Amino acid sequence: MFADAHIIRRPLVTEKNMHRAEKRREYTFEVATSANKIQIRQAVERLFKVKVIEVNTLTLKGLEGRKGHYKTQDSDIKKAIVKLAEGHKIDLI
Repeated sequence: MFADAHIIRRPLVTEKNMHRAEKRREYTFEVATSANKIQIRQAVERLFKVKVIEVNTLTLKGLEGRKGHYKTQDSDIKKAIVKLAEGHKIDLI
């Protein structure tokens, strides 16, 4: 079992994500690729002491590239969009 800090890697703070947080109480995090929705929900609830209603995840495949003769591959990234209950809020900044 992962520790909460290993599941939630970092919050993704962009203009679009901050707008989503203000208007719809949805926060976006980069999470471990092996974490499932239940583990993400429990980690967010324990770390930030909030009530989570819904968790959506998506996996972004790493880009392939070339450097001379060598092929390179970026790591895959898993993002989680977490919706909080009414009245709950996370201060990211």
